[in-house]
Amino acid sequence: MTRLEYLIHKRKITNAVMLGLTGVCTILTAGILFFILGYLFWHGGRSLNWAFLTELPKPVGEPGGGMANAIVGSLKILGLATLVGFPIGFLAGVYLSEYGRGPFPSFVRYVTDLLNGVPSIVMGVFAYTLIVLPMKHFSTFAGGLALGVMMIPIAVRSTEEFLRGVPNELREGAMALGAPKWRAITSVVIPAAAHGILTAIMLDLARVAGETAPLLFTSFNNRFWSHGWNQPTSSLPVMIFTYAVSPYEDWHRQAWAAGFLLLSSIFIINILARFVVGRGFSHSAK
Repeated sequence: MTRLEYLIHKRKITNAVMLGLTGVCTILTAGILFFILGYLFWHGGRSLNWAFLTELPKPVGEPGGGMANAIVGSLKILGLATLVGFPIGFLAGVYLSEYGRGPFPSFVRYVTDLLNGVPSIVMGVFAYTLIVLPMKHFSTFAGGLALGVMMIPIAVRSTEEFLRGVPNELREGAMALGAPKWRAITSVVIPAAAHGILTAIMLDLARVAGETAPLLFTSFNNRFWSHGWNQPTSSLPVMIFTYAVSPYEDWHRQAWAAGFLLLSSIFIINILARFVVGRGFSHSAK
């Protein structure tokens, strides 16, 4: 065997080994996800029924009931968080992408990255100090604000990256036709990145949907319907925590069911996000 043949043979073996290792790691990664989903389905999927989705929790020690109030409470909190966090993050991302030159935008990016790394329980204590203590009670409003602040850094960086992905030729073409810069941004740049921005909203929601610590300090919990925005409200993450540490077997069963429902929702949101961004790329290619 010549030296050239030896090197080619060695490269083929190295390629086969590395390809095998990457394949094994891919299977392990996907396997862990499906194992978690299967485990939750086995323990909680069997407990999902119409009563679980539509009824309130039963009194302590009495079996049955559901988490309808927690499902509605989570939707209210996430909706308010989106209204609070995404507009701020979106506008900041537009500024950093289109006007972000110099030391101040670099400082904003640095602060955004730091905020993204703040532990959620610290954010909960912060929201408790600034919102709950002055109001003297827990509320849906406080929980939505806490999660909304957590959404801001992801929205900022995601919006900036998707807007930077828009070709400069589109900006130059719009301004060459006489459009001012703000008009080019609103009419050309943002619509071109709309699919990516929508994906960022979905992924941002999936990021905060399972947070428990901030809600323990802000919206707390409620075993009944929470009317309006100024009362304590139940949420799926807090109910999972409360039921999981309880001594009642029926509550454990419902905690598994709520965990399966929450994880399935996040899984579906991620799939929809990838579908939306995929459609965006296909339309761009056309």
